[in-house]
Amino acid sequence: MNIALGTTRASKIAALQTAITRIAEMDSDWRNAEIIPLAVETNSPAMPLTDEELMLGAKSRAEVVQDLLLKGDKAAQFYVGLEGGFHTIKMENQNYTFLRGWAYVTDGSRSSFGASPSILVPDLIVKRVVEEKRELGDVIDEVAGENDVRSRQGSWGVFSRDLLARSTSFELALIAAFALFYNAKLYLTDK
Repeated sequence: MNIALGTTRASKIAALQTAITRIAEMDSDWRNAEIIPLAVETNSPAMPLTDEELMLGAKSRAEVVQDLLLKGDKAAQFYVGLEGGFHTIKMENQNYTFLRGWAYVTDGSRSSFGASPSILVPDLIVKRVVEEKRELGDVIDEVAGENDVRSRQGSWGVFSRDLLARSTSFELALIAAFALFYNAKLYLTDK
């Protein structure tokens, strides 16, 4: 089984590897899955600010990686896109901004989304990213006093004091998105 992933970021590859390992514990068909990571360019915003932008970004990454492989006369069983960013909701006249990730998986005929958990983003960071239109990666590096946080624990690690890492959030989104395929009997039942 080949699984094409629309990114070469180490934390996202690790998330996919861990998700596949967990799925393979239930279904031996997944044990020898090979990940094909490919860097892709999309028209998605650099910093998605809504669930819709996040979902469309994940879908776009999967579609672009699928197109790249098919143009090269190659194919995979699954094409995967991951996107992380903000989602803000207004409740009782107050805005709450969360960091969230989305996964999109397709086999070319069926597709599914899965979301990561959400974690509240500190107001200072929301202001710098949303109002000042800065990249979260740059802002989190400043706040953490580190360089390239996104390639390691990510903002998730900074917000949760390393109880959760970026890869963990995407792992959960992937397990949710792949459910259509590893639990097909349930999802493909008409009743």
